[in-house]
Amino acid sequence: MPHPPRDRFDEIPRTTGRVGAHRAEQPGINGLVALLWSAAAALVLIAVGIFISLVLMGRIDLGGGAGAPVATQTPGVLAKIDTSYQVLILNATPQTGVVDQVRQKLIDQGWAGADVFGSDNSSTSFDKTTVFYVKKEDEAAALGVAEVLGGAEIEQNDHYASSNGNDRPQLTVVVGKNLVGTNSPAPSAGDETPAG
Repeated sequence: MPHPPRDRFDEIPRTTGRVGAHRAEQPGINGLVALLWSAAAALVLIAVGIFISLVLMGRIDLGGGAGAPVATQTPGVLAKIDTSYQVLILNATPQTGVVDQVRQKLIDQGWAGADVFGSDNSSTSFDKTTVFYVKKEDEAAALGVAEVLGGAEIEQNDHYASSNGNDRPQLTVVVGKNLVGTNSPAPSAGDETPAG
């Protein structure tokens, strides 16, 4: 059988290197990259999920009202001094003896001594004295306590609901610096004025 005539392609040297392999994917690197991208996507999704959960639970306020009460007085609700409520007083100021002063004001308005109790010297400073109530029907009683204290705000919040160990309704007063005037240095023990 005759040989075909030789042409220019017959003179290409035969090499043993990779032919076309430079175009193939490198599976080891792509697996690592895919794993890193998956981990990054999972972290982003987890962070977004936590943020949305905190917003839905009310832990983050997107309204820009930082420090503002969640609920203010409803129009038409009148203050009512209701001594059937227990009152928990929390001192959120650096001044001592505040709980006794506030407690005495409430007792003078008809509350039983056993129904008014509290804790002095909180480590957290609170600017505005606030009366917290749990249910909407407690608002009038909260307004009554705020009126007795003078200069107090009210806020509907169930944060302190678990501190009530019985079935009786309870209000919680967090005493702030505005009520005791602690923007100035706290008086020493000998300079304190008696509760009146």
